[in-house]
Amino acid sequence: MTYAIVEAGGKQYRVASGDLLDVDRFAGEKGSTVEWTNVLLYRKEDGPVVGTPVVPDVKVTGTVVYQGRRRSITVFKKKRRKNYIRTKGHRQYFTRVRIDEIVEN
Repeated sequence: MTYAIVEAGGKQYRVASGDLLDVDRFAGEKGSTVEWTNVLLYRKEDGPVVGTPVVPDVKVTGTVVYQGRRRSITVFKKKRRKNYIRTKGHRQYFTRVRIDEIVEN
């Protein structure tokens, strides 16, 4: 099975062709094309190729499927015996990308 490990938004993701990937939000409309050239590892049928730090001549392309916000989380702060309580919610923006192909030049 062919797959790659790419770095997107400061995080590393394992991707294969046809996968859906949720990454931190970046600029791009629904249907636009995304291209990552910072491939850290590329796994072919005959073995892996590890980059130092990136694998040259390999790129991952994808299509933006959805721009949205994640489920709400609750942030709760309390200091005992001081009558201090704070509750706050947060929803993180994200971009869903469908991986089209992993191209090796």
